[in-house]
Amino acid sequence: MGGPLLTIIGVAIVVAGLVLITIFARYFRLWIQSFMTGAGISLFDLIRMTFRKVNPAVIVRSKIMAVQAGLTDEEGVTTQALEAHYMAGGNVPLVIRSMIAARKAKIIDLDIKRATAIDLAGRNILEAVQTSVYPRVIDCPSKDSKKPSLDAVAKNGIQLKVKARVTVRANLDQLIGGATEETIVARVGEGIVSAIGSADTHADVLENPDRISKAVLARRLDSQTAFEIVSIDIADIDVGDNIGARLEADKAEADTRVAQANAEKRRAAAVATEQENMATIEQNRATLVQAQAEVPKAMAEAFQSGRLGILDYYKLENVKADTDMRDAIAKAGRK
Repeated sequence: MGGPLLTIIGVAIVVAGLVLITIFARYFRLWIQSFMTGAGISLFDLIRMTFRKVNPAVIVRSKIMAVQAGLTDEEGVTTQALEAHYMAGGNVPLVIRSMIAARKAKIIDLDIKRATAIDLAGRNILEAVQTSVYPRVIDCPSKDSKKPSLDAVAKNGIQLKVKARVTVRANLDQLIGGATEETIVARVGEGIVSAIGSADTHADVLENPDRISKAVLARRLDSQTAFEIVSIDIADIDVGDNIGARLEADKAEADTRVAQANAEKRRAAAVATEQENMATIEQNRATLVQAQAEVPKAMAEAFQSGRLGILDYYKLENVKADTDMRDAIAKAGRK
């Protein structure tokens, strides 16, 4: 009995030794880094992370960065907080780097709750902190836009082509739910077009381009956005087409076409009336011929009834012949 029992104990000791060696080989380097830097992550914490499907290397390195930068557990930068953010799908190293950048800048108040919330909202928290420290310049219109410039027309009808550069600083208070860069570009473009459109002449704008910047800034276009507009600078301004003259020419051409259409309508109506009158004449002429056809019949009835004598007939024929002669003489005179 002693032989098999000793064998089982020996195998168990060997297996336990292998497990310990495996754990030691896997976590010793991370543990020693944590121990030497004062990160405060124990070997047991590293094993627990593995069971919770948390990458120990990410947590250890992030915690070391935080400790080395002076971010302490009292400020909420605890191992448990980092693990929770990792399991929520957040980018732990990015959050720690953003907090370090904010602390170094000394102008941004960014705690762990705010940083993790912004990160989980899908915003690049490190880029936002960097934009808060170093303002960012946005081209308006953007370089990806199909139109190379913002086109607007002054009251005198002259078109101006403008390129602007907008300097913005990230607004961390509005970073969650605030509008993005595209909204800033759209609002600035709208403001520039409105400012030029309110000018009496294009010369007024060319003499003082700052009036565009002042008018746009006064409209508080950065409201409800993730950015704060620092300045708007007019990078380039050119004179475009005379839109007013073109519109007047187009209007004159359109009026001409309308007048031509109305004249053609009246001509068609006159032609129709002429055709109707000619039809009426032909109808009356047919009625006259029909009436004339009744004359011989009436004369025959008059002869038979005795109301018309032979002398009356010849008198009528003489009057007719005299009338035909007068018509012939009159037609010869007109020729």
